[in-house]
Amino acid sequence: MPQSLANVLLHIVFSTKHREPWIDEGDEPELHAYLATACKSLDCPPHKIGSADDHVHLAVSLGRSTTIAALVQHIKQDSSRWIKTKGPTYADFAWQAGYGAFSIGQSQLDDLRRYIAGQREHHRRESFQDEYRKILARYGVEFDERFVWD
Repeated sequence: MPQSLANVLLHIVFSTKHREPWIDEGDEPELHAYLATACKSLDCPPHKIGSADDHVHLAVSLGRSTTIAALVQHIKQDSSRWIKTKGPTYADFAWQAGYGAFSIGQSQLDDLRRYIAGQREHHRRESFQDEYRKILARYGVEFDERFVWD
């Protein structure tokens, strides 16, 4: 086959360091646009980006020549540098060291988009930690609680 084709869809989740509430609702549109641009720069088109005070969710297509680790590293480094230019309030901003990346099927994309779009409302009822435990269980990921949070 002379052409390489792929459709790898991912649900990516990561938090601010120590789950500090750095992400203000008023700043979300600009942050989401910046994260989308970072994804596109690696040929990983975003489908939906959402956040709450202390974490982000991204639904993205993984580019054929990009690894998950390279994509997440790029998104986090780039956006961290950018956020720090927003003023002295953000001088100590940092993302957590880890992340979650989960594969989804094309038929799940619309549901994931809706879920990501409702993050602010969702987190009026549930903490990030509880949500993340449920996500890990849903995707069948075994984990050691001692090493999930930083």
